[in-house]
Amino acid sequence: MIFGPTPLAEAAGGILAHTIRLEGKVLRKGTVLDQAAIAALEAAGQTQVVVARLEAGEVPEDEAADRLANALLGPLIARSRASTGRVNLLADSAGLLVVNAAAVERVNLLDESLTIATLPSFVPVTAKEVVATVKVIPFAMPLSVLRVAEALARQGPPLLSIHPFRSLKVGLVLTESARRKERAPEGTVEAMRERVQRLCGHLLPPERCRHEVPALADALGRLRRAGAQLLLIAGASAPVDRRDVAPAAIVRAGGAITHFGMPVDPGALLCLGRIDDIPAVVLPGCAHSPGPNGIDWVLRRLFAGLPVRPEDLMRMGVGGLLKDTDARPLPRERATELPAPGPAPRRPSKVAALVLAAGRSRRMAPLNKLLVPDDRGVPMVARVVDNVLDSRARPVVVVTGHDRERVEAILAGRPLLFAHAEDYAVGLSASLKAGLAALPPDVEGVVVCLGDMPLVTGAMIDRLIAAFNPAEGRAIVLPTFRGKQGNPMLWSTEFLPEMMRITGDVGARHLVGQHADRVAEVEMADDAVLRDFDTAETLKTAPGFAGIR
Repeated sequence: MIFGPTPLAEAAGGILAHTIRLEGKVLRKGTVLDQAAIAALEAAGQTQVVVARLEAGEVPEDEAADRLANALLGPLIARSRASTGRVNLLADSAGLLVVNAAAVERVNLLDESLTIATLPSFVPVTAKEVVATVKVIPFAMPLSVLRVAEALARQGPPLLSIHPFRSLKVGLVLTESARRKERAPEGTVEAMRERVQRLCGHLLPPERCRHEVPALADALGRLRRAGAQLLLIAGASAPVDRRDVAPAAIVRAGGAITHFGMPVDPGALLCLGRIDDIPAVVLPGCAHSPGPNGIDWVLRRLFAGLPVRPEDLMRMGVGGLLKDTDARPLPRERATELPAPGPAPRRPSKVAALVLAAGRSRRMAPLNKLLVPDDRGVPMVARVVDNVLDSRARPVVVVTGHDRERVEAILAGRPLLFAHAEDYAVGLSASLKAGLAALPPDVEGVVVCLGDMPLVTGAMIDRLIAAFNPAEGRAIVLPTFRGKQGNPMLWSTEFLPEMMRITGDVGARHLVGQHADRVAEVEMADDAVLRDFDTAETLKTAPGFAGIR
């Protein structure tokens, strides 16, 4: 690739290396310069620009990212469209992500022009969650490198795989010592039920028995007859040896112990066995705690249908130190605040939400679409606002204009702020600016929600907030469905000055093109983010509004 400063007279057909802002025009990084762009640069007094030119045997960045992403596709792995040399790979189902780390490293070590970044292996993911990103670093890469990368991606086990969680029936035995009146700690049942339900399973009614081998073996037998597909034992005391009471009961019930102990703390005293084809796990003493521990790492694999062999347990040491230490104090009672094992989370951004509800609803006249009730009698604006309140966005500001009194009356009693757009008749820009002016000074971002999109849920908004990180270049976050951009959009407050200069009946979407290098797209599971309802005909197609007239 030829790269460097180039006189304007020779720049036609070159790829612009850096975004250039001109009066009334923005030439974005990656733009292929045509004569109109050259003329605009000349008019602005530019004499040269930094451009890249492809040479023979090179593949443009989007084509290269597209081809490698296709090589990485497999069962339950989907992908986004290629843009700026990037393709996101997404989970098509909730489950456990398994990453072939050695294969990923082979591709990443091949050449500096091509990178694959993934989530850690063996972490739970949700449907449509981004699990990996393919990024081509320069504007083009050698075809020879790309072909080797494609071949490596297709060799052996897949680089990425999703293993859906199975709906297992789980049996739990709790024991107590008659002699010392010791029993499994209180809270064990609820902590384990929460773990099981989080993994799509069902906890059978727990069995209780004495902390003795015969009684415990009998209890395991009863749970097997009740249909248990996974057996758990929470003893009056944690096991300290393969021959202790709980492991011995597994053997007496016709099973075997496959491994005792694991390099994860808390959870080091976990004991793993089987009775026929049913996994049997003797839980360590930390089972009563809802905080992350080695139990979670084992249960995830079992629910995903993955084998848990002795060597699998013995390889869990890296990242396995979960316990509080003097150097990293954290009261155990705050354990529920801990995330799953992995890097420390960044501080959540403070994101507000605007609901634009000021329009005159001209296309549905004489009705005001925001006031039209659904089949349960709930007006559209109330459905939209309640969905936004279900998200993490705070505060929620509702912008009123036409029918102000009726809108405010419908929304009375909800934890909202109201901003009135006196000049709402001017159009969408007036509503937007009124809402932005009402934001508290400490917010870092704002989700702009349209009052006629009642299918957008709080969970969808939370996915946008989770992706928002201006420091990492994700300062504008927008939802997509099958590659098509939708609403609502999340904006960093750094763009407020530009948004406040918008005029007429338009929103801020045109700013996306001017700041393409700051945009992140979040693929959604359905088309709710594309569906607004501003006519009576379209509203009849909205779930819950079939009865309108």
